[in-house]
Parts: sequence; C-alpha cells; structure tokens
Amino acid sequence: MPQPHWLHLVSMAGGSDRYPRRGCATPAQRFAGAGRRGRSNQRGNHASTIRDTPVVPTSRRSPFVIIAVVIALLAIAGAGAFMVKRSRTKPTAAEKPAATLAPIPPAAAASIVRLRPEVVATYPHDPGSFTQGLLIDDRGRLFESAGNYGQSNVREVELITGKVLREASNESTHFAEGLALVRGELVQLTWKEKVALRWNPDTFALNGTFSYEGEGWGLCPDQDGARLVMSDGSNVLTFRDPVTFAKTGSVNVARGGVPLRQLNELECVDGKVYANVWQTNTIVAIDPSSGAVTEEIDATGLLPEGQRAGADVLNGIAHKSDRDTFLITGKHWPSMFEVRFVPAA
Repeated sequence: MPQPHWLHLVSMAGGSDRYPRRGCATPAQRFAGAGRRGRSNQRGNHASTIRDTPVVPTSRRSPFVIIAVVIALLAIAGAGAFMVKRSRTKPTAAEKPAATLAPIPPAAAASIVRLRPEVVATYPHDPGSFTQGLLIDDRGRLFESAGNYGQSNVREVELITGKVLREASNESTHFAEGLALVRGELVQLTWKEKVALRWNPDTFALNGTFSYEGEGWGLCPDQDGARLVMSDGSNVLTFRDPVTFAKTGSVNVARGGVPLRQLNELECVDGKVYANVWQTNTIVAIDPSSGAVTEEIDATGLLPEGQRAGADVLNGIAHKSDRDTFLITGKHWPSMFEVRFVPAA
C-alpha cells in the first residue's frame, strides 16, 4: 500500500539514501568502506578520494523537508477543522434532498384536509439569506431571521423589491432561528445556544435576552399573544409565557396518529399553528389543543425549476392579514411567493 504523500515526506526527514539519518552511512561512505574491507574497487586509486569527500551536512537540506512536512500537516489540520465546522450546521438540500412525509393509514389520512398553494404574486428574495423566520407586523413591515454561524442576522425587507432595508448581525457564535413579534419586540431564537434575543423592531437595538433549555427552531404568538408556541425539531410544541419565556405546557404533534417530527418555522393564525416540516416541501396546520395535524399543504414545485440551482429547502411562512394570504419562501431562494391555500386537485 503506497504511503500518503505527507508520510513519505516524514520518512524522508527521518532518513534515506538521499537524506541520511545521523549515524547512518551515505552511499559514498558505504562504497569507501567496501574498499577498506578489501572488496574489489573498480575505481582503483580513487578510493582515497571517495573516502576524503566530505558528507554534505543534512542541516543544509532539512529545513526544506521540515517546511514541506509542516505544510502537509497544516493542510490535514485545516481539513479536520472544516469537517468540524460542517458538523455545526444543519445539512443542506444538496446533502439531504427534500423528502415526503411517511404514509399513514387511509382512514387516518381521510381526516386531514389536502391543500396546495395558489400563487397570488411573486416577489424577489435575497438568495444569500438562509431563511429561518419570517413575519409581518401590524404596520405591514416584513422581518426576516437569517441563519448560519457567522452569517446570522435579523433584517427588515422591502417586500416588493426584496431589498434589505436594514439589518443587525448576531454574534458569530449564534445560529439564528425562528422569529416572532412578542409584546412589541422581535424575539429571535438560536439553534443550540439556548438564548432568545429581544430586538427593538424600530431601531434593532438589543433590549435583552431570554434563556431556555434545548434547541430553538420556530416561534409564534398564539391566543392573541397570551402565549408563545415554540418548536425544537422534534414532534413537540412547547408553550411559553410571553413575559418570562418560562415553559407553561406542551403538546405532542401527530399526523394520523403517527408522531410528526422535524417541525420547524411556525406561524400562528386563527387558532391554528402552521409549521414547515424540515427537509420537505410540506406545511402542516396543527390544532394546538390536541396536537393533531388537520391540514397538509404540499408546496412541491412552488419554486420554478430554473431557480432551483443553489436553493435549499422550503422554510419561512408569514401571514399577510390585509389580504388573508401567506408569504412563503425558502433558504437561499431567489423568490418569495404570496399564496392562498386552496383544495388540492
């Protein structure tokens, strides 16, 4: 089995015919030694010349070898660091293509209303945004939470043009997640950092933080803001106090009696909790009192094929109350769609 290139360099630094180890004879020394032991010396009287030829000190060559070894080891360390960093990010669509929900018994499936998004309008969207949360406030302003370590931020976006009007960056150690308007503040979750950031929506000044256990994925205010609903990537929705952020209860979500996991971005509308199911093109409507999935929206094909290069999974849902429509987009999507949910064909 051939040695890796960097191991070959190490063996060269340790010693070879070309780079002798301390205490080992060079080819010239071995040749001269053979003459001294009485072996046939074809070069005759030149044997003494060979014996007197000084050995080139290894110190003149070894720095170059050491530099090569160091470069190789740094390259290996860099590759290791890259893999560690990748382990801290959620898989992209290219690594795990959009999936479909698992089949459920026909009798259970019959109780779920099947819908599809009907496009009312299409708007530009920043393809550089790893969309995690989306909302429209009572003044019609569109806010978005963008994720990934070192790239996370909260921003206000102009819907018609997709232009980012202003933004505030998160700390590089924060992976931003869901976003909700809570008692006049933008509350932004983080993935594994166990902290929710409280932003002033007018100035993007940081007012403070909430702390919580576990992961943060999606967040929305329910019951006219009397409680918050939070997802963590499991099949559990957690209820929280909007003032203290303390946990007040939870419900297990099931689709046809089967636990539905990977609940991501949330939007609370008219007593329902709409949730993106991560790594799928599906949005579900959940009854928060029972945890039962009551509606299933299949958004497959919403993003045109010509726009899919570089795009990631569906994520981001916001209710537009003035028209009773929804805004839907995805991570690194170049478009945002205003839709109505209509019966599937």
